[in-house]
Amino acid sequence: MITRRSALSVAVATTGVGLTGAALAPLVAANSTPANPAAAPAAAQPAAPAAVEKFRRPMPLLPVKRPLGTAGRADVYEMTIKPARAEILPGIHTDVLTYDGHFPGPLIKARTGRPVVIRQRNRLTVPTAVHLHGAAVRPDSDGDPMDVIAPGADRVYHYPNRQPHAPLWFHDHAHHLEAENTYRGLSGSYLLTDATERALPLPAGRYEVVIALRDARFDDQGQLAYAMGDRARNTLLANGVPYPYFEVAARKYRLRLLNASNQRRFDLRLADGGPLVQIGSDGGLLAAPHTTDHVPLSAGERADVVVDFSRYPVGTSVVLKNTNGPGPAEETGEVLRFDVVRTADDPSRIPARLRTLPPLPRPDAERAVVLRMDEGGEHPGAYIDEKTYDPERVDAFVKFGTSEIWTVTNANARAEHNFHLHLVQFRVLERDGRPPQPGESGLKDTVFLAPGETVRLQAVFDTYRGRYVYHCHMFEHGARGMMATMHIR
Repeated sequence: MITRRSALSVAVATTGVGLTGAALAPLVAANSTPANPAAAPAAAQPAAPAAVEKFRRPMPLLPVKRPLGTAGRADVYEMTIKPARAEILPGIHTDVLTYDGHFPGPLIKARTGRPVVIRQRNRLTVPTAVHLHGAAVRPDSDGDPMDVIAPGADRVYHYPNRQPHAPLWFHDHAHHLEAENTYRGLSGSYLLTDATERALPLPAGRYEVVIALRDARFDDQGQLAYAMGDRARNTLLANGVPYPYFEVAARKYRLRLLNASNQRRFDLRLADGGPLVQIGSDGGLLAAPHTTDHVPLSAGERADVVVDFSRYPVGTSVVLKNTNGPGPAEETGEVLRFDVVRTADDPSRIPARLRTLPPLPRPDAERAVVLRMDEGGEHPGAYIDEKTYDPERVDAFVKFGTSEIWTVTNANARAEHNFHLHLVQFRVLERDGRPPQPGESGLKDTVFLAPGETVRLQAVFDTYRGRYVYHCHMFEHGARGMMATMHIR
């Protein structure tokens, strides 16, 4: 377990320019694969191209992780957290941190009512914590920032999967290390399904595709360049490949979109303005489908979208664009290209009603939360209610079994934030006094806040007792201190 003293020492070691040099070396010392440019001769690889040629490589599917077996009713997995090399840029081997050697991490398919047990083997030389984002789990399996797997040690995480279907994902959460570790590759996907979802005639099988989106910046040796709060990350990746193409049939596809970036916010749309039918968000299906021309996703958010490619003739292509900065449009304005290459039967359809959302009970309590970051300076502080994260302090006491309304405000004039609650899925009640947009009308665990914006949300705390954190899910903001602890008792 990281103590407060050791956490502060890590903070010193990983702040500023040292983050990309000597401080990175311990991440890979236990393996022969170096993970910083200084560890390998510059002549070992060709120089990275000034710009990546778009739409020249196919987008891979995430590898599906298979259980080793069962124990009682639980599916049992083993996963190794280790350095590896990935060919992200053509012809260049980039040092990354991985789950099981995959960049990005694998996909676990789980079912409500069937537990999953994962033994995580940490083969780095720094601590790590694995957080299953969006899951209702006991505190000892939540991946608390201070409850870490020591270097060389193993840890067993228990996921009961008692909640309804949801597109979850997992990532590193060791405090002061989470931003760089996740940036270098420690993230993966976890699709939880249930009978409600499986009964619907939505696109399935090869026509249901998980797409993990993120940004990156590479140095002149083709290595991932990391700096805290870097706004110059100018290469967009889809399932680990820059600007890929993806071959589709002329029929409906269900796209499970994840924003796995440290801080980038996407605003996704088809280049021809074609319709996107959003059917779900962080906590699973919406009550009803929502047809739109764009889907916004802040860091950590997910969207479940159906695109009907039958409107395009075979042989045509359509680009998925991003219309949100930072970065010039020629670098960050296009994400991937869909190529329509064949016809296919399509028995799928989108029902007018997708699910019945649980009614909101009368709230038992209300509280206010203010997010703020220093604007300006080399190492800005980040705060919740004007306090930086202290793992020894409880910031909110919540009575078990109650429902609360939280009013969350971004007090900054320029900086964007978002807000993630561990353990629970919540409902967005209002955004600056207005009803939520249709795409955020379902169950959520992460919500975006523009500068000066206020969001009211309601959650029910009736699954587990114990300590859990809440924080800005722009990783660098959380790493700087924009995180707090609630105790449900």
